[in-house]
Amino acid sequence: MSAKTAETHLSRLYLIEGLPEPLTPASSHLQLFDGYIPNTRLRIRSIRDPYSKAWTRELQQVFLSEDSGHPALKYLEIHLNEAEFEALGGLAGPEIRKNRYFQEFDRSRILFDLYLGRLQGLGTASFEFAAVEDFDTFVPPPFAKLEVTGNPFFLGTNLVEKTFAEVQDEIRELIGN
Repeated sequence: MSAKTAETHLSRLYLIEGLPEPLTPASSHLQLFDGYIPNTRLRIRSIRDPYSKAWTRELQQVFLSEDSGHPALKYLEIHLNEAEFEALGGLAGPEIRKNRYFQEFDRSRILFDLYLGRLQGLGTASFEFAAVEDFDTFVPPPFAKLEVTGNPFFLGTNLVEKTFAEVQDEIRELIGN
């Protein structure tokens, strides 16, 4: 019997210029605060529901994997109680803040992230798939501007040190301008 150490998320990541209709910044969302532990693949994530004011806290390890033959993210997470969060909170370094919105599209769930702070202006759409066949045959909607699936530049461990101007430079590099 093998132990499952990390959950695999088969998804495609695209840059977006804003939320597609009918979503607006006032639509139901969660607020994510990701504090990255320097020189590791670990982050301490705080999730706030702005409507209920409830908080969830997790210690996560996130990394790219091509085990399935497709770029995929692997997640390992531990839910933290308040004492654990306080004990580990001091380890976190730089932080990414973003608002996350959810929508269903053509049998896949979409996670929309609008970044705040130094990365304000960056928006992404992550399309999650249950099967490799859906991943392979996916045709993105018009709001999905540029695919960055598997590009390590767009992992949180890298983005946490970037500004939106640096993201724009990377985008220009990717599209050849």
